[in-house]
Amino acid sequence: MSENKGVNIKNEKQADTAPTPQNTPIFTAPLPTAAAVSSETADALATQNPALLSMLQGRLGSLIGAPSGYIDSLPKAVRERVDGLRCLQQQHTDIDKKLHLEIFELEKKYSELYAPLYARRTEIVQGAAEPTDAEKEEGAKIAEAEKEDAEVESGITEAPEDGEDAEEATGIPEFWLTALRNHPQLAELITDRDEGAIKFLRDIRLVYLSDKPGFKLEFEFAENPYFSNSVLSKTYVYEQSDVAGDLEFGSAQGTEIDWKPENDLSVTVETKKQRHKTSNRTRVVKKTVPAETFFSFFATVEEPESDDDSELADETRDRIELDYELAE
Repeated sequence: MSENKGVNIKNEKQADTAPTPQNTPIFTAPLPTAAAVSSETADALATQNPALLSMLQGRLGSLIGAPSGYIDSLPKAVRERVDGLRCLQQQHTDIDKKLHLEIFELEKKYSELYAPLYARRTEIVQGAAEPTDAEKEEGAKIAEAEKEDAEVESGITEAPEDGEDAEEATGIPEFWLTALRNHPQLAELITDRDEGAIKFLRDIRLVYLSDKPGFKLEFEFAENPYFSNSVLSKTYVYEQSDVAGDLEFGSAQGTEIDWKPENDLSVTVETKKQRHKTSNRTRVVKKTVPAETFFSFFATVEEPESDDDSELADETRDRIELDYELAE
């Protein structure tokens, strides 16, 4: 595996902010590349002369990061002044490194302040406790104030207090399935088959690492017929850039899911009929193939070597980038 594992998925204009779970927006703008060719020109070249397009893209790509020779052409005194600026820039970067680490530590500090609120939420969602009268009243006021801007309704004012459903319901049923289904990116990953397993999700926790910059996402599940794991987790470790001092994603390690054979959502079984050439008898052949599932999120994906430009390597890099975006 390449030593250059850092994947910086941030826009360069935001390089002064470390990418951490608390400060990163869900949507990220596409990153422009120096070798980009306008879509109209590229389409025309691809249609008229694919070989020429490939050659141009290759040559443009080789120019990225190549020295222009401009500085070497300057007088010695000017080059020395440029070296002085390099020194100042390095000192600036050293300060940036401290800044990003301190921002990260500040977010860890505030994560501890959020913890009691999350613990209280978990109690209510799982049915271990009921909201207080003050919490209900304040929540109803907030819902009422938000009605003009969004379709938010209080579950208190109109809901029946008695009835069979009210007696059997514990906490807030399918809370996390509903939350994930309303996440604009995660919703696209959840299949109909996944919903049955996600209904057993009891809690999602963010835990910062104590020994190095990074965090872990923990998904706690009740006992279920899909897998034996009680907690599925994925750990993300940051690396600090030597160039800008910002924190970049360096690696990720996920949980290996112990699927129960009869309910393995990571595969599907294809059944085909085959006819024997000599006996003319028909037999049924079953083949297991990978299936799309939300639980692929917990897989550990190794980053390709930096010089691997194959289609599979590009697809793997795209998958890793999406994984980091989802984690944030």
